[in-house]
Amino acid sequence: PALRRAAPALLACRGLATGPASGGAVSDEMLDKLGTLSTQALVDGLWVMGWPPAMVEGARGLKPGQKCKGRAITLRMVPQRPDIAADKPAGEISPEYEAFELCGPKEVLCISSVGPWESVGGDIKFLRLKQLGLGGLVTDGSVRDTDEILSYGFPCFSHSTTAKQGPAAMQPWECNGVIELGQTNPVVVRPGDAIIGDQDGVVVVPAAAAEKVYEIAHFRETVEGIIKEELVKNPGPPGKYYPFKPPIKPESPLGKLLDSKGIKY
Repeated sequence: PALRRAAPALLACRGLATGPASGGAVSDEMLDKLGTLSTQALVDGLWVMGWPPAMVEGARGLKPGQKCKGRAITLRMVPQRPDIAADKPAGEISPEYEAFELCGPKEVLCISSVGPWESVGGDIKFLRLKQLGLGGLVTDGSVRDTDEILSYGFPCFSHSTTAKQGPAAMQPWECNGVIELGQTNPVVVRPGDAIIGDQDGVVVVPAAAAEKVYEIAHFRETVEGIIKEELVKNPGPPGKYYPFKPPIKPESPLGKLLDSKGIKY
């Protein structure tokens, strides 16, 4: 009874329940393994597992051939509002610079923008990321001072480039929380997730599923290599072997082909 009487007061001061921001952290060894695979293979691995789509739609490399791999450091932007600008930590302790200082060669900075054409930063801010040897930057917004950023050398994947000023539209609000990337079909990013980028785009591999994703994706790349080799040797419609999804039946053309190569499935 006493607890029941006290319940309203307890509820009044109770904070909202919040789960942990990070779902774990991918090891350096696993990062290197994931980095050997294409983003297509990683998407396929997550698809086989029944996980939601994990490609950051609209994030493309600033120049052809860029690749990145690293653990996610996240930064959430929110729409500009005078009280937010006044309340957030300023100067060197601003959330964006807090995020910057967590970055290094094994990290990818992931910045959620409020719009695809809004600038998340440019040459002066991102000079610090060059000094830290950043592994890569990914945003669903845009970047400015493109020539300078390209000269900094770190891989950068963004929706586009822009001459617009970012602070007029948004403010940095939170470092290393759970964010969404992608303006139309958002993908969730948790700190510590593996971020892999290549010519086709950027994929978020959840830390909690990284080992299984790698196992499946590596197997699929092996099988696809065998299929392509066979089709080059014996030209014909790919439909005989492809696409495929487990379980592969031993009596199927693909099953027989894999058996002939000594591949277990």
